Amino acid sequence: MDFNERIESLFEEYQRQRNSLTEMMQKMRDISATTTSARREVTVTVGQNGTLTDIKFPTGAYKRLAPADLTAIIMETFSEAKEQAAKEAAAVLEPMLPAGMDAHALVRGTAGTDAFLPPEPRIATSVREILGMGRPAT
Repeated sequence: MDFNERIESLFEEYQRQRNSLTEMMQKMRDISATTTSARREVTVTVGQNGTLTDIKFPTGAYKRLAPADLTAIIMETFSEAKEQAAKEAAAVLEPMLPAGMDAHALVRGTAGTDAFLPPEPRIATSVREILGMGRPAT
């Protein structure tokens, strides 16, 4: 492969990666999860990042509840919808991540720094030798 073919190949790979990232970002924006409580008192919808986007009361069942009970049901249903949205986001993100990276931890914000940084910095051998890192023992 000559130089021009190599450059063309690299540019095509860049375009594929860019298109894939654009598609993934659109899928992430489109994530929406809706959950209804067990007795249909409330239906909650959240967006990709768990932001509450809608609350509906599909029946009059909520009227029979004490305020504290209704609050608990709304919060539980919201939590379930948030979890569903997080799972969908992780499924979209996972194919784009390096092997071994936990998409669920990234989406939930629980990934440690190891998820983002290598255990050791990538340094050229000559720089390592100058810094005394990896210099052969004499």
